[in-house]
Amino acid sequence: MDKDVVSAKLFLIIPLFMPLVLAITGFYNTSIGDYPNTVYGQALCRGDVNSTICQNCIQNESQEILTLCKSEDAMIWFELCQVRYSYQIFFSLMVYTGKYPQNLEQKSSDPIHYNEVLTYLFNNISTEASYDPSKRMFATGEIKFSTETIYGLVQCTRDMSEDNCNSCLLSAYGDFETCCFSLRGGTLLSRNCNMRFETYQFYSASSLILTYPSSEVVKRKNRMVVVITGVPLLVLAVLKQPNRQNALLHELAGPTGVEITEDGELVPGSEDLHFMNLSTIRAATDDFTDSNKLGQGGFGPVYKGVLPNGKEIAVKRMSRMSRQGLEELKNEVILIAKLQHRNLVRLLGYSIDGDEKLLVYEFMPNKSLDFFIFESRTQLDWKTCYNIIAGISKGLLYLHEDSRLKIIHRDLKPSNILLDHDMVAKISNFGMARIFGENQNTTNTTRVAGTYGYMAPEYAMEGIFSIKSDIFSFGVILLEIIIGKKNNGFFFTEHSQTLLGFAWRLWKEGKGLEIIDPLLMESGQTIEVLKCMHIGLLCVQEDPADRPTILSVVVLLGNESVPLPEPKHPALAISRVIQIDQLSAANPSVNELTLSNVSPQ
Repeated sequence: MDKDVVSAKLFLIIPLFMPLVLAITGFYNTSIGDYPNTVYGQALCRGDVNSTICQNCIQNESQEILTLCKSEDAMIWFELCQVRYSYQIFFSLMVYTGKYPQNLEQKSSDPIHYNEVLTYLFNNISTEASYDPSKRMFATGEIKFSTETIYGLVQCTRDMSEDNCNSCLLSAYGDFETCCFSLRGGTLLSRNCNMRFETYQFYSASSLILTYPSSEVVKRKNRMVVVITGVPLLVLAVLKQPNRQNALLHELAGPTGVEITEDGELVPGSEDLHFMNLSTIRAATDDFTDSNKLGQGGFGPVYKGVLPNGKEIAVKRMSRMSRQGLEELKNEVILIAKLQHRNLVRLLGYSIDGDEKLLVYEFMPNKSLDFFIFESRTQLDWKTCYNIIAGISKGLLYLHEDSRLKIIHRDLKPSNILLDHDMVAKISNFGMARIFGENQNTTNTTRVAGTYGYMAPEYAMEGIFSIKSDIFSFGVILLEIIIGKKNNGFFFTEHSQTLLGFAWRLWKEGKGLEIIDPLLMESGQTIEVLKCMHIGLLCVQEDPADRPTILSVVVLLGNESVPLPEPKHPALAISRVIQIDQLSAANPSVNELTLSNVSPQ
């Protein structure tokens, strides 16, 4: 849709917000235009404001979002209201991606007890907002801590179900538990839910007054988040705001970023990570014994370890012969330390001591996705597969659109998707990732690095990469999950085609069920499996412009009513890559493929 047409339609939507959003106490969904030229809009006011304040806030936000945002999906938050528009229908669809500015508040003098009190407060008011119909998904509460009172607020958009509201708030806790604890005030903003706390009363509603129990009975089963930031809530965040993006890019390049000396030393304290002694890691891994080795990547071997406090870790040990070098290590530390999301692997610390260069991660007990797709297929039912697909898409959405930086992963593949004890998918290995500017769409490189079978053809053959390169890789993974076969090497079969080409041909002939893994058909819903196959084929189309954005993918996965376009011919140029480097076909686990016989244009 033409961006000018979008703006014109938005000007028509905005007046619709005014009387209707007030008539239903501060919330409204609307749309204008016929499919596919439809624009969807939503407005929400904070639950404690009156109709006049609500109306003024919505009017001001509506003008701001049109001035600042020209993207396919945008949202703007003020302290008292929020407005969103999108090309895609998003009503009743829960897509959690939290946003928070840089923390500025001072820390509590008793952080452990303080965090327990905050968790108790937010557990209670989140349950009240989610499951008490009279609260209309808005609740506030207060609780004593030492000589002061902590005030908290939570709210969900009212198109959410009770369970989805609660799930949004639970997800918030999982994402921000590690980054923002112990501060004395903050706010979380997401598409579907908001949370805030302060040590002063910032709302006008009556509060749920709580008293924190002193006994051990308060050990919680369901943990919640308190996202803590300290930026005043005038305009907290705007999707697609170039100035903010550029400032963060400058921050990474400046003195506040990770510092590594010419000798390869990572300067302790130059990033918000734990510097770990080599002796501690050696003890944790039993001096890197083979029995603790989890696998081998382009970076080097990965070992399991157990710290003195009993916490399990995974340690990536840079090989002296690694084709990835210090630049990849620095790149990964910079990026993953800046990113926090439930579907991204968590970096715990690092150690650099002479020739030893180590990265320490949370341990993923269920290994990586490739093990389950290609080696232990019987352990995957359709529900698990669908949740994994959704998890990867949400992690990628965070990287492309919702993090403080715009990140292109460039090496998305099943072995870089790790699975925790609940089979939650977490994207890992950011050594090849690149930061994009807000208005940057594509770039190219003379050093093509990635993995055969998952690289988009424009990247493999010409060195051009973009967010659509990651979409291609995601599509390959999706199809491999459904079909149960690897894309690389598939054309050596009697079909004489790539996996993508064969799947597309059967799809066009109405025989898509013939290529789907029978084990999934036994446990899953045929319509849902075919829909995911359809989405996968859309992602691997030859022309990058034809591939959907990851936001569109998330919407399509979560909404049955959105029609899907017919996929065009998939990229077949990938089948020629095998002629360049036969080594990679023989060893698909190799992390990096340098296409020495291809000159990027």
